[in-house]
Amino acid sequence: MVIRILLPLFCISLIFNSLKAQEVIPLYDKVIPNSISYSMKEVTLTWDGQFGGYRNISKPTLEIYLPAKELSNVPAVIICPGGGYGMESYRLEGLNIAKTYINHGIAAFILKYRLPSDSIMPDKSIGPLQDAQQALKIVRQYCTKWNVDPKKIGIMGFSAGGHLASTAGTHFDTCLVTNPEQISVRPDFMILVYPVISMTDKLTHAGSRRNLLGENPTPAKLEFFSNELHVNDLTPPTYLTHTGDDKIVDVDNSIVFYEALRHHNVPSEMHLYPKGNHGFVLSQPTEEWMSPLFRWMKSMSIIN
Repeated sequence: MVIRILLPLFCISLIFNSLKAQEVIPLYDKVIPNSISYSMKEVTLTWDGQFGGYRNISKPTLEIYLPAKELSNVPAVIICPGGGYGMESYRLEGLNIAKTYINHGIAAFILKYRLPSDSIMPDKSIGPLQDAQQALKIVRQYCTKWNVDPKKIGIMGFSAGGHLASTAGTHFDTCLVTNPEQISVRPDFMILVYPVISMTDKLTHAGSRRNLLGENPTPAKLEFFSNELHVNDLTPPTYLTHTGDDKIVDVDNSIVFYEALRHHNVPSEMHLYPKGNHGFVLSQPTEEWMSPLFRWMKSMSIIN
């Protein structure tokens, strides 16, 4: 049973008191759908003495970065960090990206989504997707207050976060959160960076599949979450990037998704690099590797 969720008004007021600074709001007020009344103890991860990310996430949040106040009707990107559905690389695949977006006049919303666990969810396979849909719903619902164009709200994901983003972009016709206002949960565009796309034996990242679907998923679950099988003419325009030598997530994930997009005449662009392995963009300045992305966004009239 899904409980109706309202965004707390006090959170909205906090955001508008400091538009240029980050604010973090709970994704749900009081009751989290598809949850068991048990909260994991969230763990903060550090790498080389720096904040890195989180694991054991049971309380999802949305961290908000808005560009200069004088800008209006800006595009927005909801960012899903990766981590094999076992952790979230929040700094490198979240914070650093959000700060680059606002420098280009784009609003950024980092989604700290629930990590699938049988101890906190009756159905762990749909928990992350519910959070992605709720994030899309919230950003669209409050677009006027955040100066966001409701027709230019995209979703971005890295690795397993790319699987979550592509799931949101191919399963928007199945709304898994309470939505009496019937607000669209379809992203207007997708940005997928070395994404896990498929749950098939040949292509999947085994750890991501195990964490999301368990040790012995049913054929129906494997089919539902193999997103290359669900591309159609309404799938949002998509930008993909990957390396040919990725030893963690096979580049064929991006290739089969691009092929499915192409056969359905969905506007898409893919950048493949010969070397760099998984996470290749994380060792580069964000402005450098995101430059082709911004050119694509301009070509799609997402940004001016």
